[in-house]
Amino acid sequence: MTGSVAAAIRAALLTADPMAKAMATRAVARDWRAGRLDFRFDLAMPDRPARPEAPELLAPNRMPKRGRGGSDRARIALWHALAHIEFVAIDLALDMAGRFGGQMGECFVRDFLDVAADESMHFALLARKLRTLGSHYGALPAHDGLWEAAHETRHDVAARLAIVPMVLEARGLDVTPATLERIRAQGDAGGVRILTRILDDEIRHVRVGTHHFVTLCRHSSKSPEIEWQRLVARHFRGAVKPPFNDSARLAAGLSREFYAAIA
Repeated sequence: MTGSVAAAIRAALLTADPMAKAMATRAVARDWRAGRLDFRFDLAMPDRPARPEAPELLAPNRMPKRGRGGSDRARIALWHALAHIEFVAIDLALDMAGRFGGQMGECFVRDFLDVAADESMHFALLARKLRTLGSHYGALPAHDGLWEAAHETRHDVAARLAIVPMVLEARGLDVTPATLERIRAQGDAGGVRILTRILDDEIRHVRVGTHHFVTLCRHSSKSPEIEWQRLVARHFRGAVKPPFNDSARLAAGLSREFYAAIA
């Protein structure tokens, strides 16, 4: 007898160990694609996912500076920060599928479970990278700002799509190329391959979020650009600011008509 997709997603969200969460997430995505999970939403998602004891979570304004240059300390801090982003991204994608999948349908669930599986793979790559540097995920503090944005939009799928894929993940498209150049300048070919893979996948992830947001708006006869701007003004505490990677954003379906007016 197959279980519900909601129960499988909830179990992954409540898995605290980072690598166990990544493996559980990939298993949920495989089971969904193979038809081993029922399209039933018989369990609510937790208000917060389970977290490991480390890293210590700090407010963004309390995070220590990473430092500059190519010192071992600065390199570890950079890769640790990237690993934390991808770890939280696993939960963001799982929660998107589990919290809103019953409302949005099977294609929505498929898309965001595929995103969650990608984020799990990214985290595994970055955790392994940290180990090659003599460190590990959890060795440094991290901030919880990404999940706070998800919690703020937990009652509105349009707001969640507007903020998480179309602001937070889109910002990754803007900043990753500069990080790639730093890693390339350090002669770190393996690091370049990891970040190139992540950037390519994140373009697709933003495209998934944008597609479902635009579809939702059109079903309710709303302008996607105007509705996105309204939701960002209401729910996003930061600023949508340049520089923008316009080509990557456009490849993700996020044209300048969305963000130019509020940048």
